[in-house]
Formats: sequence, structure tokens, C-alpha cells
Amino acid sequence: MSSQFLSSLLMSSPVANGDVKISIKDELISAPYVALTIGLMKKFGVTVQVEGEMNGGTPSFLISNDEKYINPASILVEGDASSASYFLAGATITGGTITVRGCGSDSVQGDVAFANVMEQMGATVTWASESITITRDPATRLKGVDVDCGEIPDAAMTLAVVALFADGPTTIRNVYSWRLKETERMKAIVAECTKLGATVEEFRDYCIIHPPKDNKLNDNVLIETYDDHRMAMTFSLAACAGVRVCINDPGCTAKTFPTYFEMLESVTQ
Repeated sequence: MSSQFLSSLLMSSPVANGDVKISIKDELISAPYVALTIGLMKKFGVTVQVEGEMNGGTPSFLISNDEKYINPASILVEGDASSASYFLAGATITGGTITVRGCGSDSVQGDVAFANVMEQMGATVTWASESITITRDPATRLKGVDVDCGEIPDAAMTLAVVALFADGPTTIRNVYSWRLKETERMKAIVAECTKLGATVEEFRDYCIIHPPKDNKLNDNVLIETYDDHRMAMTFSLAACAGVRVCINDPGCTAKTFPTYFEMLESVTQ
């Protein structure tokens, strides 16, 4: 069950006539994004009752007829933490410094936890309530990690490219949802990382990425995006190795970040 379908049903439930109960018969995919929806509905005065386990379970959601939306006095519209991951990763790879604003320690988005993964790999992270600053001492080598990414499935794609620059393998676990997204992301990530010189072991819900020897990526690689915006943005970071990367169909980023490449160019030297 896609979280996007469920979120749509949840958000429309308070305007229905009568109680609404939504029961999941199959495994719920991308539960953190459902939790995000429920949290935002709460800020607008609606409480969603959850029965059962959301992560890996078959929960039910009850919205009573008494629950009605109210207009909050004020609310922060956060920036997209998934999209912020590309810039956090870029600074981690290159040893630069960057601050992303619009999401931070007070964020309701699970993908801000991507910054913690960068810290595990060797970056230095500074948190503020509405921003994240990340840097890395160039003398500190990135190290491979073994991470459960079930709470950050979109940002986990970014980790796949950072892994190419690490010392040792990186294991990205609990990402079966990759197979059910805009494209079969597990297959796509394995294919494109392999083109760049990595050796990738693929399993049902995780993969192990062994970086190229001495982290030297292949030059002049054509990256297929599979009409998937996140594939385009993720693999653009391979250019941090100083190699030429050609992104096929860069316009696919229009789905979530139409100005991504202009923004990326603005923070590069």
C-alpha cells in the first residue's frame, strides 16, 4: 500500500459524512510519510487514531465524525528534507560547508535523519531548529556504514552515491520500498553505481555497495534516470569526483525540484 494513496485518503476523511476507518490489508510502504501526514493533520486540529503497528505491519486508521479541520494561528511550511539531502551529501563528499534552511532539529520530516548518517561517515553536523549545517575536514576520510534506512527511504538513495567515496563497503538496509517507487529503484541504483565502477550486491530489501578502487569513478558515464527525479538528482553528485557525468533526461526533476541543477550550480565552484 503506497503511503501517497493512504495520505490522500487520510486528509480527505475529516470532510466525509460519518466516521472513516481505513484498514491496511497488505504491508504499509513508507510509514514515516504517513506519520508525517498524521502529524500535520494534528496541527490542523484533526486526531487520527492508529490501531496496530505502522512499521512493517497492517494498521488501521480511524477518523471520527467529530474531527474537523481548524485553521492554526501560524504554521511553518518546511523545505523538502529529501531534496536537502543532495546538498548535505555534496558537502560531505567534497569537504565543503553548506547550510540548508527550512528543516532542522524541529522538523516533522524523517529524512532530516540523513544528516546523522553523514555524521557516521565522517562529517560534522550542526543542528538548529530550522536549519542543518554540514562540513567535513578533508583530512578525515569517509568511512562505509551499515544503516537501516527504513525511516529515510528517499534520502537513502543519496547515500548510495556517497558510498562511492567511502573507505569500505556501505550497506543500505530495509529499503524494499525502492522497488515500488517511480521506477524499480533497487535495480536502477545497482545499474548506475556499477557503471561508475562500484561493485554492488543486491538483495530483496538491501544492498551492499563496494566503492571503486581508490574511490576513482569511471569518467564520462551516461546516467539513465528511468523517468525518476531522484535518480537524476542523486547521481549528479558523482561529479564531485571530478569526473564528467551526463544525466539523461534531467528535466525529470521537474516533479519535485525543477530548478535543482541551477541550485546545484549556484553552490559549486
